Amino acid sequence: MTNDKPEQEKLNLNRRTFIGAVAVAGAGAVLASCKKTYPPMTFVDSAPDGPVLKAGLIGCGERGTGAALNFLKAGPNLKIVALGDLFPDHLDKCRANLAQKGQQQIADDHCFVGFDAYKKVLASDVDLVICATPPHFRPMHFDAAVDAKKHCFIEKPCAVDAPGVRSVMATGQKAAAYHLCVVAGTQRRHDRAYQETYNRVSHGAIGQIVGAWARWNGGPLWYVRKKKEWSDMEGMLRDWVNWRWLSGDHICEQHVHNLDAVLWFTGMNPTKVIGCGGRVQKVTGDQYDFFSLQYAYPNGGILESMCRQIEGCQTDVSEYVVGTEGYTNCKNTIYDLSDKVVWKYQEPDQDPGKTKFNPYDQEHVDFVTAIRTNQPLNEAEHVAHATLAAIMGRTAAYTGKEVKWEEIMDSPERLGPTEYAMGPVPIKAEAPIPGNAENIAKRERDA
Repeated sequence: MTNDKPEQEKLNLNRRTFIGAVAVAGAGAVLASCKKTYPPMTFVDSAPDGPVLKAGLIGCGERGTGAALNFLKAGPNLKIVALGDLFPDHLDKCRANLAQKGQQQIADDHCFVGFDAYKKVLASDVDLVICATPPHFRPMHFDAAVDAKKHCFIEKPCAVDAPGVRSVMATGQKAAAYHLCVVAGTQRRHDRAYQETYNRVSHGAIGQIVGAWARWNGGPLWYVRKKKEWSDMEGMLRDWVNWRWLSGDHICEQHVHNLDAVLWFTGMNPTKVIGCGGRVQKVTGDQYDFFSLQYAYPNGGILESMCRQIEGCQTDVSEYVVGTEGYTNCKNTIYDLSDKVVWKYQEPDQDPGKTKFNPYDQEHVDFVTAIRTNQPLNEAEHVAHATLAAIMGRTAAYTGKEVKWEEIMDSPERLGPTEYAMGPVPIKAEAPIPGNAENIAKRERDA
């Protein structure tokens, strides 16, 4: 999240930004005539005690290690007992971090390396798994974990293509039938300020919702250049965040957070999208580094979506939802249509009755609490819909065509190889070209 100054959060609507959406929705911009009341919310700082819960970690990179440490802080009697990763150096680094920061000593015979490491983690004596490999593998690992009757924490995004999304949704339904808990790494849904804001919005604080926008504009993440001794597969896997078959492109891997928040607050999935994108700075991989999209809602409203990973540009990580009586930045403030603040979340340092809590920790507190109270959470469909919205936008930008929700949900397009081994991969570092690529190539030859 960015630390925006208060004046930067104001939208200066002036009846312009979403006047078209309001008109289409058929609602007047009328302020509430009476003071609304909202049900109180309670939060749990620590999961209840209980028998030891043993977790296995599948994917030992930085995010996987971080998620494992978040899990260990969630309550008493929690252990990490098994690790699985493709690369020994990743596993060793994670193992050392868990020993130093989490006081966890993982036995040699519970550390597994290779493409089948996830199977060995699941076959070990674990009650739950944390799935944090590159997203391409998430549907396969999630399905195997649920078949093994394990509770699951699955990092976002949950897939990189529509077949993967459909798989996650089916596995989520299977998990519900088994009464298993599934929590996703879309931590805004576990952020107390977001939840307090959502509580008010869902009870009418901004009236009928008519539009929204979501942005993740920042700099590039990291990259790893391929070494001569590495195969294509190893080079791609070590640089996975820059390859669309592994990450889904940054609209999936990162912007999914913003899209998920907007889908949550609006309670609607978009019906169609059109937009554009391109590549100007990335030095490895085959992805775009910017997207600009306009999604349509079933009520006639619009969602403006923008994400960028380009160095030296203005940053903006935010979500806004607009209604007939006001608007919100989703994370902590509600405004009326004249930009006046009508409610603001009181931070813990301003309210002695509140506890400051990291949402990365809170999602694991909620996960463990659900397991120990036998009240299963299941966030598979939420993260699947947010991921599909990202895939839908990516497809529109890659092709230059309008894409509808139903057609992307049914899309057979699968990204990546079907067999996994260290060796050549028939995927080139070429970004997609929208429109008629053959005609473009012909014009270049004729020039």
